[in-house]
Amino acid sequence: MPPINHPFQFDVALQAAADAIRAAEGVLIGAGAGMGVDSGLPDFRGPEGFWKAYPPFRGRQFAELSTPHWFRTDPTLAWGFFGHRHNLYRSAIPHAGFGILRRWAERLPCGSFVFTTNVDGQFQKAGFPEDRIVEQHGSIHYLQCVHRCGHGLWQSDGVRVDVDDATIRARSKPPRCPGCGSIARPNILMFGDWEWDPSRYAAQALRYECWLRQVQGRRLVAVDLGAGLEIPTVRIECEARADVLIRINPREADIPASGISLAVGALEALTKIDALLGAGCEAAGCKVAGS
Repeated sequence: MPPINHPFQFDVALQAAADAIRAAEGVLIGAGAGMGVDSGLPDFRGPEGFWKAYPPFRGRQFAELSTPHWFRTDPTLAWGFFGHRHNLYRSAIPHAGFGILRRWAERLPCGSFVFTTNVDGQFQKAGFPEDRIVEQHGSIHYLQCVHRCGHGLWQSDGVRVDVDDATIRARSKPPRCPGCGSIARPNILMFGDWEWDPSRYAAQALRYECWLRQVQGRRLVAVDLGAGLEIPTVRIECEARADVLIRINPREADIPASGISLAVGALEALTKIDALLGAGCEAAGCKVAGS
């Protein structure tokens, strides 16, 4: 089904989404890079999007910079790029759509689980339970040793990287592994990455599978936000797991025949669905969760 662009059809899709959320017993929240756009975060969509976010890297590709190779051969470049992202994600404030999703989840008997390829930690910052999030590509807020010396993972709370905005190279010394003193790197699954420590992700994935077993046979709605086709992990997961799929994406909102397509940004769609949920409850004389 193509995205719904006609105003009348869009209103129908919004109402269908609100009805699905109202009838749901649990919600799977799938999030790609587009979820963070309304919080001021770049989605690196295509080379132009990457170059807009990082002008000094014009002519280079995101996949070329996001590899473990640079931490061994040019740590100043590696920590310039990832340090800049670390600083950006740490300072970002989750937009109001996160709070809307959280309110929906809190009133459902089976709650929610977040399945995301984002590494920015925005769901945790927005108050979602740590044990109800699976970060498919890891998190920039955790570090590991480049050489996987056996020390394990540690949080990057104390890391402060001074980055030269003109060159996107680190001016400060890179963080080091507390175990062996080697260069540290973010616990993010990069391109061509055989050195990623998946232990934290594995624990998350196990909790996610347990939740899926618990909601089996219950009315599960998937809200797929800002997940593109280039890396379709979130899209595939949401399509496979839910009874009803709500896909929110301003550019790539195509859906299976039974899905609901909203070709707008995450914050706009969530705000409008939430308004319909509130109006429906008010008409029925009930109390909306969080009101």
